Amino acid sequence: MWFFRREPKNRRLSHRYVLDVKLRSRQVRATRLRLGAVALAVTFGTVFGLYLFWRAGEWTLDKFVYENSEFAIRRVDVQTDGVIAPDKLRRWSGVRPGDNLMALDLAAVKRNLELVSTVGSVSVERVLPSTLRIRVTERQPVAQVDVPRAGAAGGIQVTVFQLDADGYVMQPLDPRLCVIPLAQIRDQLPVIVGLNTYQLQPGQRVESPQVLAALQLVGTFNRSVMTGLVNLRRIDVSSPGVVLATTEQGSEITFGLDNLDQQLRRWREIYDLGQRMNRAIAALNLAVSNNVPVRWVEAVAVPATLPRPNNPPPVRRKNV
Repeated sequence: MWFFRREPKNRRLSHRYVLDVKLRSRQVRATRLRLGAVALAVTFGTVFGLYLFWRAGEWTLDKFVYENSEFAIRRVDVQTDGVIAPDKLRRWSGVRPGDNLMALDLAAVKRNLELVSTVGSVSVERVLPSTLRIRVTERQPVAQVDVPRAGAAGGIQVTVFQLDADGYVMQPLDPRLCVIPLAQIRDQLPVIVGLNTYQLQPGQRVESPQVLAALQLVGTFNRSVMTGLVNLRRIDVSSPGVVLATTEQGSEITFGLDNLDQQLRRWREIYDLGQRMNRAIAALNLAVSNNVPVRWVEAVAVPATLPRPNNPPPVRRKNV
């Protein structure tokens, strides 16, 4: 019937529209591929160009700097303010004559020297064209600790550690490594006892308040009014809140951990009082602020004070 009839389709027109859509899709795809190839080529060219530039710069540095014989190290200028022989410092630095000055790792040289427990700080600098300059500041010992340990043969051996004013632990130097004899300095260092010996790690700082107070006492004593009158020989840090100092003359002086200057002045006043009474101090507790306990002995029973300071002044010298 007429209402079921359909209009004939224009098949050619329909196919034309399909072909147009396919052609546009192919053009878009081709354009995208072309742009992607161009971007990839630009990226590759940029990376390759940067690589060539980097290789050229590296070759230039190697040729004219790092492999240039003009920058070979011919002199290592070492200066120290302490007692270590400069030849030993040169050896510990790890620098060899002929090494390239510009290629040298200055941080590694500094680290090699600061691994030595008696070295406090190091500065390293290049002096073109062929000199390496090293400046060393050594730690100055102000006290020592004697640690008994079992020896290999079954006996007891005493290991000596030294402490500087800041509490850093040092192993005593071999006398063969020094330019001056150290025996006299060691004999004049007061001995600290009563501390935990497991805290003694060379190059590390002791954090015990008792030990730090004992070291402060040594430094303050050497600048106090008691210098030259008595000599500190032993400081016991085993009691909490106080340190017990024993002098070479046999006196036992108890100090609090604070206000050491004031306590040393009070010690001098009591010392002078004893001199007028022809008495010497056997025991004195300066940790007590009022009514200071003191025990006297006859002055004739006290050994004479040796004419030397308790702690020798730091050795300051320059070695080249």
